Amino acid sequence: MKLNVTAFALAAGLLWGAALLLVAVANLVSPGYGRAFLDVMDSVYPGYHAGAGMGSAVTGGVYGLVDGAIGGALFAWLYNLLAPPR
Repeated sequence: MKLNVTAFALAAGLLWGAALLLVAVANLVSPGYGRAFLDVMDSVYPGYHAGAGMGSAVTGGVYGLVDGAIGGALFAWLYNLLAPPR
């Protein structure tokens, strides 16, 4: 079975972007929630600053969307390359 690279990339991007956005918004509502995770993302994504406001949360979500889509596309492509033919 082969994976649809575009669909997998879109699904992975939406999932990772939404996860990062939701944790960032939850951190704004309840400071301290997910702080260690957001500090790691702060060190990975330039322009994203944990706990800096809604604009930064959206920036993190966009970074997550793009990063997740690239990672998902690479994963699906590699899977298709290594999957045995039918």
